[in-house]
Amino acid sequence: MNNLLSANFARLWKDKVFWLCLAALLACSAGSMLSGCRQAAVNAGSGFAYYLDHFYFNLAPLLGLFCAVFASLFLGTEYSDGTVRNKLVVGHSRAAVYLADLLVCFAAALLFMAAWLAGGLVGIPALGGWKLGAAALALYLLLAILFLAAFTAIFTWVGTAFTSKAAGAVVSLLLFLGLLVCASMLYNRLSEPEMFSGVVITAEGMAMGEPTPNPDYISGSLRRAYEFLVDLLPSGQSILMANLELAHPVREALCSVFVTAAAVLGGLWAFRKKDLK
Repeated sequence: MNNLLSANFARLWKDKVFWLCLAALLACSAGSMLSGCRQAAVNAGSGFAYYLDHFYFNLAPLLGLFCAVFASLFLGTEYSDGTVRNKLVVGHSRAAVYLADLLVCFAAALLFMAAWLAGGLVGIPALGGWKLGAAALALYLLLAILFLAAFTAIFTWVGTAFTSKAAGAVVSLLLFLGLLVCASMLYNRLSEPEMFSGVVITAEGMAMGEPTPNPDYISGSLRRAYEFLVDLLPSGQSILMANLELAHPVREALCSVFVTAAAVLGGLWAFRKKDLK
């Protein structure tokens, strides 16, 4: 395993896709934060106070996209170059090869996360520090690491399932978009207000009418089911993080661990069954 990890990390430091993803995520994070700073400056007279927290986690959903791109291309190169077969020929087990690939992809994902966090620091001079508090910030970072592990496990499975680099990349991107759209739809339904306060036009002008029930509001057991699904999906957790709405940290952490374990076991099983000739 040590030799496999050494070889994987040696290839990682030379991988152009890795460095491009790292630079792109750093630039996107810094650009998003600077845009937030401009928004805060424009609205400074409105009486609403903006803090670093309002913008710092905005790009959390993008982490999954970069994991998908990197894992599919990095692992696809192993097939196209014949590296996977060479590892097996010299005596490494399929489980060791798979886990070494998973670990290097997770390490790359953690570095992507570090670039995302570092880019957001450009907002400190204009917006000051975090208002979440040290404990809440540490909890958010822990949950980010856990849902990032879930993303990595999923896309490592997909990346090792396709011998074609192009096919793996396309499927990974489509899967990420599917997870993001699904989580967004669930989140949007949960964001529906329970009551509408309609505007009534009277002789004196516009006035607020009596609140009316919103037919799209979800309540009861169906609402709890939607909330669980959002927590279960790593894309759902990233959306909640972007909106500072991680309300069930223990459940969200357990969901990430479950998804990671399930994806790792599924990937190992599929890789053992895969024909590599």
